[in-house]
Amino acid sequence: MQRKILLTDCPDAKGLIATITNICAKHQLNIIKNNEFVDNNHGRFFMRTELEGIFNDETLLADLDSALPTGSHRRLVAAGRKRIVVMVTKEAHCLGDLLMKSTYGDMNIEICAVIGNYDVLQKLTEKFDIPFHLVSHESLSRPEHEAKIIDTINQYQPDYVVLAKYMRILTPDFVAEFQERIINIHHSFLPAFIGAQPYRQAYERGVKIIGATAHFVTNDLDEGPIVEQHVINVDHTYGADDMARAGRDVEKTVLTRALQQVIDEKVFVYGNRTVVFR
Repeated sequence: MQRKILLTDCPDAKGLIATITNICAKHQLNIIKNNEFVDNNHGRFFMRTELEGIFNDETLLADLDSALPTGSHRRLVAAGRKRIVVMVTKEAHCLGDLLMKSTYGDMNIEICAVIGNYDVLQKLTEKFDIPFHLVSHESLSRPEHEAKIIDTINQYQPDYVVLAKYMRILTPDFVAEFQERIINIHHSFLPAFIGAQPYRQAYERGVKIIGATAHFVTNDLDEGPIVEQHVINVDHTYGADDMARAGRDVEKTVLTRALQQVIDEKVFVYGNRTVVFR
């Protein structure tokens, strides 16, 4: 028996749940779990269906296409482990958390490789018997540097690329290569304090909460569809460095939560928004 996940988003209409589930029943598929949501403001219907059985993907999807409204999207994806490539610069906390969770089975991911523009995290990566690729940006133009990274990533054919504190802005060509497959952790509660030194910005503003945001990467800096956010309280006794230290714990937690939702196929992206089924 196979287990797969059917992801449907389409214009809202009457009877969609019955339509989809009846087609699944026609194909003798058992529904393990079903979640649905209607965005009434945009008239859009979203449904995530975990299925078990013997699949004929082509016939199932064709039957759905004939029954769903015009403008519908549907995907049938295998449940189970996802392959990721992690991109890093110098900070270890997010990478270390992912390495630990992958190694000890807390996340159903295979970290195929880690790519860094510095070699600072090479020893950490190799302790977990994972390949580390140094792709230095020095003496290379940005397009040349990114072309080397793309070639390295494509060797592994990952499901997702995770930016675990990768501190370089990506070009539109790079983003297009992995559309809706790049997940970034930003050390701020977006949309506040975009760009460099967010904790310094937060300190100077005198904020009472700090946080982190995990989002899909788009061509708009730090403004892609948000998957997960979290905040903690701070007070007047926190300097910028204190905020940064506290923020690192939030960052790794938010990145892990977001990646878990994504690899479990619980996230729909539409426009610059997400629907996330818990």
